[in-house]
Amino acid sequence: MDPRLLLLTLLALLGSCACASIHGDALALASLREGFLSPTSQLVSWNTSNLLSVCSWFGVRCEHDRVVGIDISNLNISGSVAMDISGLDSLVNLSLAGNQLHGEIRVSNLPSLRYLNISSNQFHGGLDWNYSSLPSLQVFDAYDNNFTASLPLGVPDLRSIRYLDLGGNYFNGSIPACYGSLAGLKYLSLDGNDLRGRIPSELGNLTSLQRLYLGYYNVFDGGIPVELGKLIHLAHLDLSSCGLGGRIPHQIGYLINLDTLFLHTNRLSGPVPPSLGNLTRLVFLDLSNNELTGELPQQLAALTELSLLNLFMNRLHGPLPAFLAVLPNLDTLQLFVNNFTGGVPEKLGGSGHIRVLDLSSNELTGTIPANLCPSNGLQVLILFRNFFFGPIPESLGMCLSLTRVRLGQNSLNGSIPSGFLYLPQINLLELQDNRLSGPMPENSNTSRRPTQLVHLNLSNNSLTGLLPSSIRSLSSIQTFLLGRNQLTGLIPSAIGSLSHAIKLDLSCNGLLGSIPPEIGNCTRLTYLDLSQNNLSGPIPPEIAGIGVLNYLNLSRNQLNGSIPRSVAAAMRSLTAADFSFNDLSGWLPDSGELAYLNATSFSGNPKLCGPGSNNSCDYVAGAPRSGRSHGDFELALPLALLLSCFALALAAAVRDRSQRGGSDGATWRLAAFHQVDFGVSDVLECMKEGNVVGRGGAGVLYRGRTRANGDIAVKRLVRLGSNGHDRRLDAEIQTLGSIRHRNIVPLLAVCYITGKTNALVYGYMSNCSLGELLHGGGGERFGWRRRYRIVAANIEGHVADLGPAKFLFHGGGSECMSATAGSHGYIGPEYACALKVDEKSDVYSFGVVLLELITGRRPVGGFGDGVDIVQWVKRATSCSGDNVGRIVDLRFCRMPTMGEVTHVFSVAMLCVQENGVERPTMREVVQMLSEGEQRTNLHPPHHHPPLVGEQSSGDRENKCLKPFPDLLA
Repeated sequence: MDPRLLLLTLLALLGSCACASIHGDALALASLREGFLSPTSQLVSWNTSNLLSVCSWFGVRCEHDRVVGIDISNLNISGSVAMDISGLDSLVNLSLAGNQLHGEIRVSNLPSLRYLNISSNQFHGGLDWNYSSLPSLQVFDAYDNNFTASLPLGVPDLRSIRYLDLGGNYFNGSIPACYGSLAGLKYLSLDGNDLRGRIPSELGNLTSLQRLYLGYYNVFDGGIPVELGKLIHLAHLDLSSCGLGGRIPHQIGYLINLDTLFLHTNRLSGPVPPSLGNLTRLVFLDLSNNELTGELPQQLAALTELSLLNLFMNRLHGPLPAFLAVLPNLDTLQLFVNNFTGGVPEKLGGSGHIRVLDLSSNELTGTIPANLCPSNGLQVLILFRNFFFGPIPESLGMCLSLTRVRLGQNSLNGSIPSGFLYLPQINLLELQDNRLSGPMPENSNTSRRPTQLVHLNLSNNSLTGLLPSSIRSLSSIQTFLLGRNQLTGLIPSAIGSLSHAIKLDLSCNGLLGSIPPEIGNCTRLTYLDLSQNNLSGPIPPEIAGIGVLNYLNLSRNQLNGSIPRSVAAAMRSLTAADFSFNDLSGWLPDSGELAYLNATSFSGNPKLCGPGSNNSCDYVAGAPRSGRSHGDFELALPLALLLSCFALALAAAVRDRSQRGGSDGATWRLAAFHQVDFGVSDVLECMKEGNVVGRGGAGVLYRGRTRANGDIAVKRLVRLGSNGHDRRLDAEIQTLGSIRHRNIVPLLAVCYITGKTNALVYGYMSNCSLGELLHGGGGERFGWRRRYRIVAANIEGHVADLGPAKFLFHGGGSECMSATAGSHGYIGPEYACALKVDEKSDVYSFGVVLLELITGRRPVGGFGDGVDIVQWVKRATSCSGDNVGRIVDLRFCRMPTMGEVTHVFSVAMLCVQENGVERPTMREVVQMLSEGEQRTNLHPPHHHPPLVGEQSSGDRENKCLKPFPDLLA
């Protein structure tokens, strides 16, 4: 170190005696700057050449020739050295917030310091400071760091403290009872840590407290202390997501100044206390996701300031009280997943303030009130899975503010209100599983401007008539479900205008005529079902333009002609198809994805023939016939059998020799895809037991050295069962060898023996894998911010074994299953059923990785017999993002926003759909994650908003089918 800087550092550390002047303050700041590894351009002025100008340094404020304020927040400064800030005896305000500072920090001997903000950094260690040397400190904010150990016991020495935020860290142990002695404290946040034990009753002594936050990832024993009822000045009380049990104490009703009460996502039981009716200033009340029982107390009618009332996912019952309809400021009412009965109060919505109404999954009956949207304020209306009957009010078809409507799974009848499908802001409309009749409405808007509708589900009703040509105005539609109705007539050519459609289902209707060739314009379709109609004519070759199609069902129609060869050649993403029970003819495709379908996909077409059909081509016109004589056949048959036996014996011998290692005289050959400095002998030298770094179902991984002392990774493959996929494996390896991508581990070369790939040579990745980061000893340090950046930002991850792995597991039988045991938990359910893998299997595996990032748990193990991470998550959350707090890794520092975690969870649940065709493509997954990252703020608000969510409209058996439809919007 430069001697001059060393002298400056020593002088700065001498304490307040050396800082009794502006010159001493400058020395201390110059010393502080030396701890920054990457100071930004704003701190150029912080140097020793202009100490006398310290008051003009960036972020420095002086009074009476002394430094009184330092604000260098949100400058993206990093640093890792131990930081000891002391001796600035006139310093009043110090903010280092919003940087990337890590290491340990100590602040002491600052007698004038009133405001200290070190939030949103990566400081670790403890906070056991000499707090008595900070006698003037009033505000201390250490939120969102990586502090560990117990909460500091010296905090009660801060006799002037008014604001204390230690949330969003890894503090463990219990809340010290001595925190109850901070008599002047007005703000206390300890949420988002790893605290245990009971909430100390001594906190009831903080009678000046106005805001108290103790929830989120802390897990407390017992219930809510009754002593909290003494905090009569409290305005905000948030005890959400922290494992509290027992009843809600009636003493909470003494907190007459409360405007926010969040107790959601706990295990609270018993009735809603009538004493809550005393909280007449209450604006936000969230008791959702508990085990509350009984009826809603009439006393809640006094809460006339109430804007949000969340009671969803409890066990409440009885009728909906009439007072809900007359609360004058009620904006959001969410009561879904309870046992409420009776009808909806007729006047509900009459105030014009209701914006979000969710009463789904109850036992409500009667008709839908006609006055829910009197002043175009209603945005979200969710009533699915009840027993509503009667028509949909015509007034809803004129509610211009609606964005989401879910009325499915009721007994609604009558026609769909005109204009309902074409409202200007609506993006989701679900009316499925009702008794609706009449035609699908035309767009009566003369402008015919495109609508915002993205998801439309009218399936399983009794709709009749024609598909209107005005569907072309639904140009934003992604999910268009009209299956199981009574629609007739032609499919209009306007169907080709749905260029953003991803899923199109017109099955089980009475549609006539041919499939319009314009359907080929729907190039984003991944799911197309036109089955069980009366469609005729040939399959249009234009359908081959839908190159990303995963599921195609044309069965049970009257289609004729041959299956176009272009369809077989172009649809490389196809994983399921059904052409059965038509009048198709000709040869079955013998190439492309259609060649892998079984015979049932083509059954019921007696004029089809080929390997995938049960029909002989001898009876098909134009089929090739043999001109050889019967005698020639008798001679050829024994000869063919003899040659086949010889070939099989030879192949078995070669395979056995290869699997025994090929070291008994067989010649190894090397093919390089990059410029390399090693040969076959170097690769063989690597493959020794002492160099093994991993074993799996696909083979053994070795670490080796090249001639230039570079590192390589050699994977020796284990081939299982038949070698029928060797050609496809070799083709895949050739493709992988040609790839140059920064996120794919380069395949440098392959080694062959007897013409078959036996070893792959990769570049060696020296850093640990994602699995080691998550499940190794340092998992608690792998916080949410780093995990989220892997998902949504530009962290440099690398993928190995891209492509070849799937060809190593096609042997069948028990050998095959044991070989894939190392990947158990990542493999989609379709593999267990059909031993089939495809792109959607990769999507499933990626979804499992996302769940690992959220939960910190391995894909299998620790969930009970036969249960993997996907099944566990579905059971724990009921596939609802509102319940994601139940599964989040308890080692997290509280994540930047709950929205980030919920968004990643939502994408993960789409990826792990049981049916592969229901999963998005990887392109869609990337788009969803990228859009989610753009919508979220990397610097989170200090505290969570109330839960505003909705549940899946899937069945009660928790099948989790498309629980988050708006992710694809």
